[in-house]
Amino acid sequence: MSLPQPPAPPVTMECYRHPGRPAYRRCRRCGKPTCEECLVSTDLGAMCVECARQGRPDARTRARYWSARQPTLVTYVIMGLNVAIFTLIALDDPSTLTGGSALLPAPGLQQYDLGLSKGFLVYEDGWYRLVSSGFLHFGIIHLAFNMLLLYQLGQVLEPVLGRTRFALLYFAALLGGSAGVLLLQPNAFSGGASGAVFGLLGAACAWQLRQGINPLSTGIGGVLILNIMITFWIPNISIGAHLGGLAAGAIAGWFMLTPRWKPLPRWLTYASPIVVALAAITICYLTTRTPTR
Repeated sequence: MSLPQPPAPPVTMECYRHPGRPAYRRCRRCGKPTCEECLVSTDLGAMCVECARQGRPDARTRARYWSARQPTLVTYVIMGLNVAIFTLIALDDPSTLTGGSALLPAPGLQQYDLGLSKGFLVYEDGWYRLVSSGFLHFGIIHLAFNMLLLYQLGQVLEPVLGRTRFALLYFAALLGGSAGVLLLQPNAFSGGASGAVFGLLGAACAWQLRQGINPLSTGIGGVLILNIMITFWIPNISIGAHLGGLAAGAIAGWFMLTPRWKPLPRWLTYASPIVVALAAITICYLTTRTPTR
């Protein structure tokens, strides 16, 4: 007669990463025994560290996913550049927070190195100022108004145009504003993103006209009229930058923002802001051929 055998002791699994540590669960993907510390919760269930890492997209893919979720990334980048440049200048000279020293820049100030005036182009070869002046602001209120309008218009135009064409439109308008300054106020010291922002306003109005909408019956037209009135009513505002940017943006926007039922060749929507920008640079060059009065 044989006696009953005692039950076999339970088999205790050991964590594959920590020998001697008991594991009570297995990885859903590879089946390895895993302790609680090495178990990662994922959308597909609990996995070991290696399987969870392998299931994650690589850095390039994650960056692409993040980028795809940012419909107005160029708008934010331009705003960030404007704020960063303003902050750096303010750290060097805190009085620029109110615009005092920027309106009458003294030699040595960083505003003096970025702003636009015909004399800087003629005597110093400062052609970079055609662009750098669009990132210079004279006081925090000046910056705030321009960034508010840039943000609002960027939310409207960038998703429609896409990043590349929106950037081309912005810089075409910025250069158009610089051309307006050299044509109408060559001896003024000018700076600010308002020329480019006026260009975005002009493009938005052109878009509405192409859609058969009267801009004056919409908020876009109201904002444009209000800003034109402010341009001529308030002193120390660059009339040339506003009008030049407005014209450049409206011309480029007319070709870039066509209605769906009457499209233009896609290449033309890229070429038009480039042509406008080159025309603006040409105007700037021609204005420097005449003596500064």
